[in-house]
Amino acid sequence: MDVVVVGFGAAGACAAIEAAASGASVLVIDRFGGGGATAISGGVVYAGGGTRQQRSANILDTPLSMYGYLHREVRGAVSDETLRRFCDESAANLAWLEEQGVPFEASLCPYKTSYPSDDHYLYWSGNEHLYPDPAPRGHRTYAPGTSGGLLYSRLADAARTACVRFRPQTRAVGLIADDAGRVTGVRVRALRSGVARRAHGLLHRWSVKSGVYLPRLGRRLHRVVRWIEDRWSAEEVIAADAVVLTAGGFVFDREMMREHAPLYRGLRLGTPGDDGAGIRLGTALGAGVRHLDRVTMWRFVTPPSALAGGILIDRDGRRVGDASAYGAALGDAILDRPGGRAWLLVDSTILSAARGQVREQSLWFQRLQAWWLMSALRTTAPTVEEAARRVGITGSFTYPSNWTGPFSLLDVSLRVLPAPMLTLGGLTVDESSGAVLRADGSVIGGLYAAGRTAVGVCSGSYVSGLSLADCVFSGRRAGRSSTCSVPPS
Repeated sequence: MDVVVVGFGAAGACAAIEAAASGASVLVIDRFGGGGATAISGGVVYAGGGTRQQRSANILDTPLSMYGYLHREVRGAVSDETLRRFCDESAANLAWLEEQGVPFEASLCPYKTSYPSDDHYLYWSGNEHLYPDPAPRGHRTYAPGTSGGLLYSRLADAARTACVRFRPQTRAVGLIADDAGRVTGVRVRALRSGVARRAHGLLHRWSVKSGVYLPRLGRRLHRVVRWIEDRWSAEEVIAADAVVLTAGGFVFDREMMREHAPLYRGLRLGTPGDDGAGIRLGTALGAGVRHLDRVTMWRFVTPPSALAGGILIDRDGRRVGDASAYGAALGDAILDRPGGRAWLLVDSTILSAARGQVREQSLWFQRLQAWWLMSALRTTAPTVEEAARRVGITGSFTYPSNWTGPFSLLDVSLRVLPAPMLTLGGLTVDESSGAVLRADGSVIGGLYAAGRTAVGVCSGSYVSGLSLADCVFSGRRAGRSSTCSVPPS
């Protein structure tokens, strides 16, 4: 059984490991060098139901409690049965990651944050505190800084140990199907020249690193990368009994973003490989798609945690959600307000406490954002009414009577600072196997999808760690199913 996996991030690595464990000969191809969005992520896996780390931290959690919370968050993106299976298998999937060499740790973060410091690796990564039976379920890979790089490297090592073959700098450009519509291979363009491969790899790495904070520079570098691909690659066909698409989302494809999610403009999270290529490979064969309009856009106000005690207000003076909510929930709420504008109202006590927390509670990139928010984006006045007048808030609003001045309005509007965003929708798949479905619901034989190329648990709404958790869940599912000799019906 020959299985080809397209894309070597978390979903691709998990699919490859499972397919190899089922006896298949597995080849993974990747347009670049592997890693994708996983390698530059925070390395957070959303897991619960009684993980080893939760038990070590004396956290009581059950699959039913996890399901009860996520059922509110996922907005029907997957069936109740699939969501329940995701929760029931959650602790085992995290343990499986540990078996592949991915380390996790049980130090619980005692305060609300968007991403914990290097002192903590288990935290409240969503909106659990707003609902009954809350439990922290954000499991951060145990490594300093943003730890997605270690998560990817350990999975890649595990795939190589499982005798998975890897061909980098090989771009899938089409799927091959027989007369019955069953996928029998992949058409690719692969770089041959050693000089071209070295230049391509170096420029791609630079484009990814600069693209996070200097997107224009990243785009310019990627144009050179694409030119090298077009000029120095050669086409070939790789035969396969099954193909698994795990090539990421489409946040880097401007045309798809304009078509499906025109209101979202922010800081694109991922790499230039998140250009919708995997989704287009499927739709070229008639695959259906869902939730392509769903984009998660984040506006965090924490860390520092004291800022969660502020009040979010829009241009008309109306309340905007709960300041302690997860950044994706706040991003959605602010996007719906006039001009995508909102301010966080704090008094002198909250501001003073927040300033004192910055160094202890944040990593370097969070520290820069926090100081910028509390300095350059701060408008202060002796009274709330004067502060509101200065920023252009027209409506009246209430605030706690025990607050003390001076009062500050921190501008958290989506256009003031680039809001990080990523796409959530993808190809429709059979939820028991990961097989790709046509628009009419029939199965495309020999074709599977996982991660952000496919509709998954996080396709309706997002909390930190849910995408990587879904990559593990859906990647393992697709890898196991791809080795079946009989196509699913």
